[in-house]
Amino acid sequence: MLAVGAVGMAFGVPVAVASIGSTEGAPQLAGLLLGVGLAGLGLGSWRLMQSFRTREQCFDIHERGLTHRVAGDATLIPWEDISQVGAGGDDGRPLAEARGMGFTCEIRLHSGDRIRIDTFTEDARELARVVHGAVHLGQFPEGRGRRR
Repeated sequence: MLAVGAVGMAFGVPVAVASIGSTEGAPQLAGLLLGVGLAGLGLGSWRLMQSFRTREQCFDIHERGLTHRVAGDATLIPWEDISQVGAGGDDGRPLAEARGMGFTCEIRLHSGDRIRIDTFTEDARELARVVHGAVHLGQFPEGRGRRR
């Protein structure tokens, strides 16, 4: 997205400068190129910030809680420490998937901390379902080799 934005701006700015005082097709082309450039830079910047904030994020589900890893730091979170799990359905806005907002889930802890899960997390819907079941319904996941 950043590359698309940079190319759009690289071509859009000279076309906009060249079209000053013109009423032919150049102003429309300049507007299109600048629009694509700004949209690309905006979405690319958004994703870049997200990637730094959730670098190498992953979750491990256990019988007694979950492990949240970000950039090598692991936090063990028992089910009792989670106060609320809220999941948002499919976001129908344009480019929602590109922004990671097609599906979102927020896990709130009693400490006030929040963990956000978006569509860039693999199996985000299943993760939200399991955490919601454990926290709100008492349906705890079973460990390997343990059957009822």
